[in-house]
Amino acid sequence: MSLAERVSSMEEYDRWRDLSPTGGQRRKLSFNPVGTWVPPAAHEEPVGAFEVSPAKRILQVGVAVVYCLLAAGIVFGYAALKPVLIREEVYRWTCTEKELERGVRVCYEQEIRLNFMFTVAAVSTNVCALPVGTILDRYGPRVSGIIGTVFLAAGCLFFAFAFNAPFDGYIPGYLFLALGGPFVFISSFQLSNTFPRYSGLILALLTGAFDTSSAVFLVYRLIYQASGGSFWPKKFFLVYLVVPIFIFLVQVFLMPSHSYKTVGELVTEAEDDTLDDHASDDQLGDPARIQEVRDQRRIRRESVISEITSLLGSKDAQAQTKKEEEKKHTSGVWGALHGRTALQQIASPWFVLITLFTVIQMTRINYFVATIRPQYEYMLGDYDKAVNVNNFFDVALPLGGVIAVPFIGLVLDNFSTPFVLGLLVTLATVIGILGVIPHMWAAYANICIFVVYRPFYYTTVSDYAAKVFGFATFGKVYGLIICLAGLFNFSQAGLDALTHKVFDNDPMPVNLILLFVAAAVGCALVGYVWRKSCSMHREQLEEEAEGARETLMPGANGESAIVEDEGEGEQEGPRGEARQNGLAGNGHVGNYGAA
Repeated sequence: MSLAERVSSMEEYDRWRDLSPTGGQRRKLSFNPVGTWVPPAAHEEPVGAFEVSPAKRILQVGVAVVYCLLAAGIVFGYAALKPVLIREEVYRWTCTEKELERGVRVCYEQEIRLNFMFTVAAVSTNVCALPVGTILDRYGPRVSGIIGTVFLAAGCLFFAFAFNAPFDGYIPGYLFLALGGPFVFISSFQLSNTFPRYSGLILALLTGAFDTSSAVFLVYRLIYQASGGSFWPKKFFLVYLVVPIFIFLVQVFLMPSHSYKTVGELVTEAEDDTLDDHASDDQLGDPARIQEVRDQRRIRRESVISEITSLLGSKDAQAQTKKEEEKKHTSGVWGALHGRTALQQIASPWFVLITLFTVIQMTRINYFVATIRPQYEYMLGDYDKAVNVNNFFDVALPLGGVIAVPFIGLVLDNFSTPFVLGLLVTLATVIGILGVIPHMWAAYANICIFVVYRPFYYTTVSDYAAKVFGFATFGKVYGLIICLAGLFNFSQAGLDALTHKVFDNDPMPVNLILLFVAAAVGCALVGYVWRKSCSMHREQLEEEAEGARETLMPGANGESAIVEDEGEGEQEGPRGEARQNGLAGNGHVGNYGAA
């Protein structure tokens, strides 16, 4: 097996590649959702992992996990921060005199403003993927990381001085914190190429750090309560400035300025012997000198092959390749729209249904995070019980993401996409049902399932996009799905208005509406994908049957039934016709959609 066959599934060609305008060219997996809409910038070529010492690469990965833990997704710890903001009377000035006289804990306008702050952050986090990808592809991870630190620092300063500022600094402060996370987090993905054999583990660590980062505000709230409120938000956010400063320093002095090369990129260069000869060689004049230079390039290229083999950990990586082929076969939908243009993919039911489902589910998730305490205060009829539920949620949210990561990988690798989507819709429905049952046991059960469902949902959507649409258009298509879902999150303000104004603070009607809409769209998605999966499987069987080659088979009584002659005629012995009719269905069914 050549080195070119050892690349991971994310770098392989699929069988539809020649339908694409760029099918004959190797593509680098891009973080840029807008692809060639932006002209490439001239910058240094990325380096191979073997050119950096293992100790430094380990340190880079470890430090990246730490700063992702501290900054990647802290805005999603809003449920833990919100009680602190309420106690500090943030937006209390929006309350009416009548509400203040009644001594309400949170008035309507105050609740709307606080939730809108989180909504803006949630939307910007998703939409931000578009410029992050562009900047990362053009200028490298270091520039992207430094931009993230600037946003984080700006968010800290806005929030720290918002309590005394003559303008509303809370929304821009939370917005900048949300913008900083993706720049820091997404720029860390390329570190999975530091150790290709453990790329899955590295990505799992980074993803787990992102999920756990929501605990930052939980830790702060515990410190705030322990200090009796003396460690108020201004002090916390000024202390938190240490985090963007730390990230800035490691970006400058430790992290690579350009992304590590993938194994596929290294293989392409290593096996292309045409790179041994340069057009400028003739300028050397001396034939002996020209040959010496070319020999040096060849030796260098061969040494790269050796280094790549070392990175892969085996000579031919056949086990890894076989495993990837099995995953594709198991999915049932691999390659459904590979080779199509992004516009063709976006116009298909595959895209429309997953986008509708993503829009609804993301809205439900963020709405629940923003309103968990008032929801359960109304349903349980007890503020203290609602506080206990909120506290449990604050702890379970980061832990759920970490615990779920390895199990999510097992589910996605070992079950078909229709089954995974069906499981996703089932869990969403169970969460919706538990969310309208006014009992403590239902609240805790709801939270336990929710914190596992949330990372499972996000991972499944990206996995679906990769398998169905392919990586040639992944940035555009997946970026558009997440962008549209993020923008639709502005509807949370409308949901809040319905809950408080129309339904008199009762959250159950809104939750029921979301439940039924999500169930309807989810069933339509699962039904369509399942039907298409069956159709693809049937077509694959027919292709395998038509392409099955007849082989020499022993006939009855020691006579040969069929002798293959490569399509130029057949020699049939006794029962030859019967053998020929039955053979087509016995051919080996390969992994459809495989590269």
